[in-house]
This record gives sequence, structure tokens and C-alpha cells, in this order.
Amino acid sequence: MDQRDKLDQARERVIESIAQNMDLYSVTSSVGRLYGTMFFENGPMTLDEMKEKLHMSKTSMSTGVRSLMELQMVEKVWKKGERKDLYKTNDDWYKTFSDFFCIRWRKGIELNQKALNDSIAELREAMEGNDLDDEEKQSVEADLEKMQYAMEYYTWLNKVVDLFESGEIFDIVEKP
Repeated sequence: MDQRDKLDQARERVIESIAQNMDLYSVTSSVGRLYGTMFFENGPMTLDEMKEKLHMSKTSMSTGVRSLMELQMVEKVWKKGERKDLYKTNDDWYKTFSDFFCIRWRKGIELNQKALNDSIAELREAMEGNDLDDEEKQSVEADLEKMQYAMEYYTWLNKVVDLFESGEIFDIVEKP
């Protein structure tokens, strides 16, 4: 195996690993392969170059690039004299991770807090009525305690997300 083959094999191993883990970002492994391929390029790529390198349709490349741009993992760049659109990976993986997961975490937190608030209100209303026997009241009280614990967790998680959004997380856990 010559040096070029070793380089290709090493790159392919990383590209395949990236492709397999892209489900964290809710994208397909083929889009992950596209990202990995673009990552190892020494400059921006056109859709035609991506198509040639990955042996996929231009439409697939366009769709994949659009998905990666929405995730802010790829950006369109301009080059003097080039008429075709050029794309390159966003080199700040820390920011990409932070942005993506903060959006996901916030959505999850909001959804769960709303469900908890609605349920807590209903359970408190049920406690105010005289329709519950002692066993049911104990059950409602236990549920309210669990829901309060969950609310405390989501308050904490919001603080964690704040650390990522503000960049303060990197004061706690330094980037290499």
C-alpha cells in the first residue's frame, strides 16, 4: 500500500465515522459523507465537484448542501472569477455543535415545561375539589412532587443551554 492509498484509507475511515454519526443532527449518512468529503477538501467545492467526488446526482448534492447550510455546518462562499456557487464546511465545530443542540434543547425544554405546567395546574385544581379520596390525594401529591422535580431539572437544563449560547461553557471546559 503506497502513501496515497494510506491517506485515502485514513480519510475514508473518518468520513465513514462522520456519516454514521450524523443521525445526531437528524441527517442521513449520505449527507454525512458529503460533509466529511467537504471537510477534507482544501478549498470550497461546487455542486459538480461534489457530484464527481461522491458519484451522486447533482440534485442529491444540492439537497444535502441545503440541509448542511440549515444546520450551519456548510456555508456558501464567493470567489472572484467563479460563476458557480461554492460551498465549504464551517470550520468551528464547537459553534456548530452549540448552535444545533441549543436549538434542539430549547425546543424540548419548552415542550416539556408546557406539558408539566398544564398538568400541574390540572392536578392542583383536582386537589382543590372534594372529589378525591385519601389514596387519590396521595397519588396526586406524589405526581406533583415528581413534576416539580422535572421542572427543576428543566430550569437547570436551561442554565446549561445558556452556558453554551453565551460561550461561557468554554471558560469551564476549554477548547484545545
